[in-house]
Amino acid sequence: MHTPVLLQKAIENLNVITGGKYIDATYGEGGYSEAIVKHGGNVLALDLDVNQLKSSRVNELSNLKLIQGNFKDIARIAKENDYCPVDGVVFDLGLSMRQLNSLGRGFSYKKPEEPLDMRLSLENELTAKDIIKKSNEIELYEILAKNSEEIRAKEIAAMIKSKRKMDVVYDLTEAIDRAVGYKSSSVYARIFQALRIKVNDEFENLKQGLAGAVEIIKKEGRIVVVSFHSLEDRIVKNFAKENQLSFFNKKPIKGLRTFERSAKLRTILV
Repeated sequence: MHTPVLLQKAIENLNVITGGKYIDATYGEGGYSEAIVKHGGNVLALDLDVNQLKSSRVNELSNLKLIQGNFKDIARIAKENDYCPVDGVVFDLGLSMRQLNSLGRGFSYKKPEEPLDMRLSLENELTAKDIIKKSNEIELYEILAKNSEEIRAKEIAAMIKSKRKMDVVYDLTEAIDRAVGYKSSSVYARIFQALRIKVNDEFENLKQGLAGAVEIIKKEGRIVVVSFHSLEDRIVKNFAKENQLSFFNKKPIKGLRTFERSAKLRTILV
């Protein structure tokens, strides 16, 4: 099982109590759910990607129930399953290693032959390829600039739209190379992330998910969010401010290892 980024700190901040009710809003490969159960908690776990649930080790874990669904609907799902109020909620906004390496939907720039799909759920109508095709150059620039804060978004959008073929990962990375003038894994990562965010409406889902979590959580409960994008972190900060909620730590806890340096953990006190 893949160990989530900042797992230990997330569990510490969640303050799991024996017999408590918790929601793992982003089940992934089950790292948070397993840790919560081992600390004596009960878990209702959600994941939009049904493949994550099919590959789960749920039968090996007691006190765990899995639901396929979008965390934007967290309040409705909890109520339908008679699972509220809850003691805590955890959101991990990154993709799992399985999604990056095994789904074949073009999430990773390291998979050149995969299609430009990027849907977390196949119930979504539009793929990344569809969005690129349907957007004009200005619209595509706005998507990339808003969701990635990439300073060369304008040039990249123009190059993408100038290409006849934009079907697989290689087509996109090749367009980025031409626009930037060299190969850059950091630019790839920002552009791929920007398209994935658009395909899956991730920012709006996060806003709704946080609101739903507050709706179903007990007084003095905790909402732990691990983000990997400055705009995601900004949404969390603004949500707390707008709802007059405080953070357990004044500053976010940051990842230290190379592959997790973009990670930030914040804990909202309700």
